Amino acid sequence: MRKLNIIVDTLEEHNITKVSVEGFLDAHTVPEMEKIIHNLIHEGKFRIIVDFSALSYISSAGLGVFMSVIGDVKNNNGDIILMKMPPKIYKVFDLLGFTEIFSIVDDEEMAVNAFK
Repeated sequence: MRKLNIIVDTLEEHNITKVSVEGFLDAHTVPEMEKIIHNLIHEGKFRIIVDFSALSYISSAGLGVFMSVIGDVKNNNGDIILMKMPPKIYKVFDLLGFTEIFSIVDDEEMAVNAFK
């Protein structure tokens, strides 16, 4: 079975939560990712960076995790900034028009600056 590892860090000085994902974000692993993202929102953490550098695969179910919460996040003066996206993952986001909805940046400094 394909696995997903998720690490959640807080960038205290910027009041930003960084979620790093590694492995496969698909129908089997989506519930874990949904739980983490929904918990962050429940805790009032609406400034979220997602590090995709170690993500190998994302399915439509994985994309749905982010689409399902982006409205709530933005309605609370927050955002979900996606960073370090491998080309094959970026291609999926671009193909579906998600690059118009989400800010996608190359590194953490750019992600933090996107909130300013």
